[in-house]
Amino acid sequence: MPSSGKYTVTVTDHSQQLLNVAAQAAADKLAHDIIAFDVSEVLSITDAFLIASAANDRQVRSIAEEIEDQLREQLDIKPVRREGEREGRWILLDYLDIVVHVQHSEERSFYSLDRLWKDCPEVPLPADAVATRNRPEDAVTDAAGNAVSAGPEDES
Repeated sequence: MPSSGKYTVTVTDHSQQLLNVAAQAAADKLAHDIIAFDVSEVLSITDAFLIASAANDRQVRSIAEEIEDQLREQLDIKPVRREGEREGRWILLDYLDIVVHVQHSEERSFYSLDRLWKDCPEVPLPADAVATRNRPEDAVTDAAGNAVSAGPEDES
């Protein structure tokens, strides 16, 4: 991924590994608009932010759970802090080296973290995660949390 030109990507290999696992997990649960920013040059508290969106509260929870499960299974790491689970509109998973934001589409639009961090370089992510930037927002999960694509209901 190209950087913004103001900075170069400086995330550690460990942070990149965390981002790759988390981004793939989000993509597997049909998150959309997955992107990561290297914030290490402007914040001392973390290397990177991963941002992903979902169309409904249940899917936000499902994506966050899958990210947690995959990071625990693959890298034996748990978040040091988790916020927003009750509401399911914006779940934050803090892994110290990275911070994951799983947001309902409405919260993502309102808070516009992408715009806030746009001057930071974008971090390369797995192809499945990058492909979510074209994924429709109406992708959902079923009651068991399995990815199911729900087509457009009414586009008139």
